[in-house]
Amino acid sequence: MIDNIIIGKYVPGSTVIHRMDPRAKLLTIFLYVFIVFFANNGITYFLLGLFTFIIILLTKLPFSFLWNGLKPVIWIVGFTFLLHILVTKEGDMLFRFGFFSIYEEGLRQGFFISLRFIFLIFMTTTLTLTTTPIEITDGMESLLKPFKKFKLPVHELALMMSISLRFIPTLLEETEKILKAQMARGVDFTSGSVKERIKAIVPLLVPLFISAFKRAEELATAMEARGYRGSEGRTKIRQLKWGAIDSIMMASILLLSIILLLLRA
Repeated sequence: MIDNIIIGKYVPGSTVIHRMDPRAKLLTIFLYVFIVFFANNGITYFLLGLFTFIIILLTKLPFSFLWNGLKPVIWIVGFTFLLHILVTKEGDMLFRFGFFSIYEEGLRQGFFISLRFIFLIFMTTTLTLTTTPIEITDGMESLLKPFKKFKLPVHELALMMSISLRFIPTLLEETEKILKAQMARGVDFTSGSVKERIKAIVPLLVPLFISAFKRAEELATAMEARGYRGSEGRTKIRQLKWGAIDSIMMASILLLSIILLLLRA
């Protein structure tokens, strides 16, 4: 189970994407998430898919690794596809069996919306796979720096998000350990009625919450022992540097945004 979930994991490397400034990565992901909803035809989806494919190639991550990471949420993609087929009744009718019918527009929308989910999952996971939590924290804090004028706790917000990303794999590993321990004690999570399965989850959730609170307390104690007192007066040993590849990436995503907007219009 843990090997198939890649959210929050970091894969060390020395590729072009790994060496990029985290600010450029965050801005690229933000713009990508924004423009992916402007795609509305085959050409725009092809350009999005081509851009996503090039980014994956530059990361030099195995495509099978990314595909395995998609498996835990593939049911959401399938449900979305099926929902559009059942609800959308526009265009030519392609198939009919009793009350069940498939229309051309429903099939098209279901396919395109499913592609959006897949593209978003691939692009957002490449961020955590190629960027350490510390880099994400520094990048977010730098981008949100102007909001300090409005008394927004920028450093604390960035730190909270970084810790959340870092603890996702840890909590998943803890969940798997507790799951195996409970199954060894005879708890059955795979059979029985829905009510029995829900009751079987209780022995899994209680120790998981206790473990999570214990880890949070240990982390807080460790941060206090190291003299952490927030962002006031803190300096950084790692300085962010904007390079040529970062400018090229930003120019590429901006060019893609303009092309998608023109094609949509």
